[in-house]
Amino acid sequence: MTTRGTLVLPADRLDSIAEAVALLRAGELVAFPTDTVYGVGAHAFMEAAVASLYVVKERTLEKAIPLLLSSGGDLSQVAEPVPVLAWTLARQFWPGALTLVVPKGPAVLDVVSPGPGVAVRVPDHPVAIELIRRLGAPLATTSANLSGGPSPTTAEEVLEQLAGRIALILDGGPCAGGVPSTVLDLTTSPPRILRAGGIPADALAKVIGL
Repeated sequence: MTTRGTLVLPADRLDSIAEAVALLRAGELVAFPTDTVYGVGAHAFMEAAVASLYVVKERTLEKAIPLLLSSGGDLSQVAEPVPVLAWTLARQFWPGALTLVVPKGPAVLDVVSPGPGVAVRVPDHPVAIELIRRLGAPLATTSANLSGGPSPTTAEEVLEQLAGRIALILDGGPCAGGVPSTVLDLTTSPPRILRAGGIPADALAKVIGL
């Protein structure tokens, strides 16, 4: 199905994933379900593609864009050095609704994050994981809404805000989480919660003593 220039495909089909990967490699933007809300992503190592996320979402350039990884082992691709605590938290909470801000590695483009840190997460959703794995690169991903708009939990809600602005939506039904991830900054001492979300503070405290 195509709605105002945006293709909508069922997320549970391998040919849909293949189409999404082809579009991402061509520099297009794709929306997809995660364990929290629907995200819209670009190939993280393609500068023009990531830059278009800001335009499509009407997002200010000061807001860095998180990266989604297919596994915790990919941390070393985008972080340097990787904090020891990041490995501990990754083992405990990934895949899941915890975003970690870690020191930015040399592979991370300034358009993704202009500062010294980068936000990273491994989503607990088979569609998102398969998409990243088949792409062979992290996805620069933010919620699939216009800046300031409600975070979408269905493909229909993505269409309401981004129809005609992105190439493809993978429709995986309603997201189970429905709330954004918790964001924990590991570039400060002690670590600091920047956004409350899917992982409660007391669960983090048991691991790192917040």
